[in-house]
Order: sequence, then structure tokens, then C-alpha cells
Amino acid sequence: MNDFLIATPQDLKDRNISEVDFVFVSGDGYVDHPSFAAALLGRLLESHGFSVAILAQPDWKNPDSFKIFGKPRLAFLVSSGAMDSMVSNYTANNKPRSEDAYAHGGEKGHRPDRAITTYVGAIRQAYKGTNIIIGGIEASLRRFSHYDYWSNTVKRSILLDSKADLLIYGMGERAIIEIANQLKDGKSAREIRNVRGTCWYTGKESDIAALQSSTNLSFPYSTRESCEHKDYQVKPDNDTFDKKQFIHLPSFEEVKNDSPESKQKYAQSYLIQEQNTDAINADILIEKTDSRFVVQNPPAMPLSTEEMDKIYSLPFTRKWHPMYDKPAANGKSGIPALSEVKFSLTSCRGCFGACSFCAITFHQGRRIQSRSHNSLVEEATKMTKDKDFKGYIHDVGGPTANFRNDACKNQKENGACKNKDCLGVNPCKNVKVSHTDYVELLQKLRNIPNVKKVFIRSGIRFDYLMMDKDKTFFTELCKHHISGQLKVAPEHVNDNVLRLMRKSTHKVYEQFSDEYERINKELGKKQFLVPYYIAGHPGADLSAAVDVALYLKKTGFVPDQVQDFYPTPGSLATCMYWTELNPRKKNADGTFEKVYVAKGGHERRLQRALLQFNKRENMNLVKEALKLCGRENVFKILYR
Repeated sequence: MNDFLIATPQDLKDRNISEVDFVFVSGDGYVDHPSFAAALLGRLLESHGFSVAILAQPDWKNPDSFKIFGKPRLAFLVSSGAMDSMVSNYTANNKPRSEDAYAHGGEKGHRPDRAITTYVGAIRQAYKGTNIIIGGIEASLRRFSHYDYWSNTVKRSILLDSKADLLIYGMGERAIIEIANQLKDGKSAREIRNVRGTCWYTGKESDIAALQSSTNLSFPYSTRESCEHKDYQVKPDNDTFDKKQFIHLPSFEEVKNDSPESKQKYAQSYLIQEQNTDAINADILIEKTDSRFVVQNPPAMPLSTEEMDKIYSLPFTRKWHPMYDKPAANGKSGIPALSEVKFSLTSCRGCFGACSFCAITFHQGRRIQSRSHNSLVEEATKMTKDKDFKGYIHDVGGPTANFRNDACKNQKENGACKNKDCLGVNPCKNVKVSHTDYVELLQKLRNIPNVKKVFIRSGIRFDYLMMDKDKTFFTELCKHHISGQLKVAPEHVNDNVLRLMRKSTHKVYEQFSDEYERINKELGKKQFLVPYYIAGHPGADLSAAVDVALYLKKTGFVPDQVQDFYPTPGSLATCMYWTELNPRKKNADGTFEKVYVAKGGHERRLQRALLQFNKRENMNLVKEALKLCGRENVFKILYR
């Protein structure tokens, strides 16, 4: 294999390739590292014998820029990149960002708004009738009707808006190989309707009727015996869905309006979608928009440890493509985002924490997928050979670093519970808490020659940590894996807000803080906690923000930054923000619980000012906020 995937027209000439199988269009610059989807999926396709060209951050205003590799033999694969393009381009307060860490030199302006729709439109102009498959975070979280914060409207499925042929949701490895094989066998992308982890659409009611009347529905991971990685094969008895239901979501017409009735329907739709994100127990979902139907097949099954190991053992260079070595227009070179992950290890995927404001579970699911110790040690050992390695592994984790196994033994056979949270204010009694495997992994990584320190910088769930009666990991964490301070995310202090966030009670955080201080004192270390708080989350009014301010005053912690709640697609909190309803709790009359939502820039600024009352420029805003919620007496407490 070559050092890099095809990324320039010269690469085609050098390799004597006249036609590639796939052109992968990405809103990110090309970095050959497994943290970047274009590289990971491109390398995976390459390992199965397919040729892939990476078209990184093309000029979307010029259709000719989509022709530099010619028309691919099988399909264009289109992704906005590692982030939703609107999140990448705009802050939580809808202000343009000043830079793009995933672009050449960190320059902004190389990724269009609504990148997938824009890219697909340009491809259609360049090549009519070609197969176009969309995926990645932007496609995954917008696969059905969704609230769009930037336009303050409910938008249709991105599959319909973009006019793509097929949508891959979730992480995509299983789906992309099966789709590639079916395309190779002569199917068009529009004909592929039996792959897990995909959404397809039809304008024919007869197609939906035929689907629902079928008695032998199957969603194979791979139908080809010639598939190089046999791990993608499955047993027939795990591959048939004749007992699955077909759930019709409320239609786009029912959820699109800004009315109480429409918002009840929107909340109902979101709840059904969230309940069907587990590969084992998910049903097939159907949403009607005008005269068309978007169909979501069941999610892809989680990758096994062996499968994850194989993917991460592919020959990544872990470098940006040499075309970024020269300076960009701003005088800077490279792709800044690489520095965050170059000396970090991805040990797991999925998250059963399911925080309301996070869409990871909607994208990756609640089942935990982990790599083996050997795989991670091998990658870390290779890392130490890099000329820029200084002895520090920056992170060993994933969405939640201290999740290495499923939440409970029932998940492997039955999937994650549809109507029960694993953690939160009332954690499930069936959660099996253990850090033993993670401790052993970290010990092995620390013992690799030339490794001075192994940090844990991705988030840990401190409530899960506190549920562990064995304090070995807590002690090891403080002794070996932080440097002066540990970042944690209590998010709030008001228990009603924390309930809506699906976080633990504030008391649990205080217990964690006390234990952290005790362990560090025993170790003779002076290390601090750096807690993160969110302003303006659904359920949080000005009085709740005052509670946070008082707690910060009491503890003496002064936050440099406060996260404004960002209503991004795919999260429960975004559903609550738009509807002002909590779809997880019903009233006696069958309607959903009302939720207070801070809308409008001014109230959001007031909440943020309360959390940063120490800043002199916020004093007048704090005074205004306290007056509005009838707590003027707090002013003297905050500023004495």
C-alpha cells in the first residue's frame, strides 16, 4: 500500500490509475489518521481491494473542482467532515468562527455551510446520474426531520434535501463495505435497501407496502464470501428481521410547524428515534415527507474487539498529507486538528452516559466497543518512534474514557434498554461498575519504553467512578494520569436541571470533589479540579443560574470559560429547546412535561454573566439578572 491515499491528480498519474472506485468528498483537510473518517473509511475500503481518492475541501462554488479525479466507477462518498458544518462555522451564539482546525493552516472559509447539501449539488452539476452516498456526523444526526438552530426551523431529512441516493448513519465501517460490494455487483445506490446502518427513500407507497408485508427481511453485513475480513460475516439466525415492527414516525408535515400540536408530535418523533438506536432491539422507522418516505434500517451491530483492532491496525501514516506542508494564505501550515489526536489513543466507542446535550449516543449508540490491550500497546509503541514524540501520550479514551465495557450483562443479548437510563439522577441498579480492565491497560501503556506519562484528557464520568467501591482507579488517576488539574463536567448544581441533562445529582459531584481532595492529600499532590458548566440548558432559568453562581462563590472556583448551550441536531436537549417539552416524561393527560427554555440572546447572556460574575464587565448584567428573578440580595454575597 502507498503512504497516503490518492489525494491529488498527480497521485493518479504516479499510480497509473485511470479510474478510481470511490471519490470521498470531505469538509476536512486530508489527514491520514484513524480519527479522521475519510482516512479510516478510505483505508478500510483500500484493504478490501477498492481504490479511493480523497477530495478534501473542494471549491464548492466551482463544479469543475469535483472533476479532478474523474467520475468514480462506483460512487461519490460525501461527508461534511468531523463536525456538522454549521457547528464548525458558527459559535453557540450564531457568530462566525474565526478559524477551522480541520482546514489547511486553520483557515476559515474552506467548508461551506450545510456542506453535504452543497457538495451533492455540485457533484450533480458535474456528473449527472452518478451514485452519491452521504454519511458522517452531519448526515447521521439529520437523517430524519430535525430542528435546525441556525434557521430556527424544522428541516426535512438531509437525504431528501441533498438529493443523495443513500445515507449511512453511525460509524459506517460495516455499511460501507457491504455497499461497496453491492455496487461492485452492479446495483445502483438507489437499489440498495437491505444494509444495516443506512437510510433510503422512495416515492412509491407500494414499496412501503411490500416492505411491511415481507416475511423474510434480512440485513446482511456482507453477502460476499470473498470478503477479506471474515469478521464481517454473520450467522443467518442473527440476520433476519421478520419479527421487527415497522414504526411510522409522525410525518414532516406534522412536526414542521411552530405550534403546540406540532411540537408534541416532534417530541414524540424524537422519543421513538432515540428508542431505536440499539442494533439488537431497534425497529425499522419510516417517515413520510410530502409524497416520499424515508426508511431507516436497523443500526449496524457494534464492532467486536477483533474488528476494531483490525481497523486501527491499517497502515495509517498519522500525518497530514504533504500538500499541507506549504503555508496557507494565512502563513500557517498543516492541519491544526492533528495536534489534538496525534499522540492520543482511541480505546473505545459508544456511551451509555447519554447526556441530554450530547448526540454521541444517537450516532454511536449506548453499547461500548473497545480495542484490545495488545492493539493499543502496539499503536502506542509505534507512536514512540515518531520524531516529534516527547514521551507523553495525551489521551487514552473515547466519548467517555472510563467506559470500557457494556453497562450491564443484559445489553449483549437484549441491547440497551429503550425506556431506562443507565446513569443519571437515578442510576440503574443493574449497572456493572468496574475499572479493572482500564487500570490494567493504563499500567501496560505506562511501562512502554520511552513513555514518560500517560494522560487522560477525554471526559470521565465521575458518577460512574464514584459507584466503584474499589478506589484503585481513582488513586491511579490522581497518581499517574493527570498533571496539576483534572477537567470534569458537573454541568450544573440544580438537581432539576441535572435531571433534564441526565447527569447525576449535585451531591454526587460534591462527594467526588471531596474524595479527589482526600486522595491527592494522601499522595502528597497539589492537584485541582476544573469543572465545566453549561449556561442556558433547557430547564435552567435565571434562578438556577444564580444557584451555580453561589456555589462558585462558595468554592472559590473562577471559570475562565462557560459553555453556552448549543442546540445541535440529534440531541435530546435540542428537542427540548425547540419544543419546550421533555419527551422522556408524560403528564397524566398524555402530553409531555413542559420545560423552561431560555431563548433569545439576551437571557442567554444573563445566565452566562451569572456564571462568570467575577468578570467586572458582567456586573451590570448580573444586577439585571438578579432583579429579574427577585434575588437582589445575592448581589452583596457575590461581590463582598
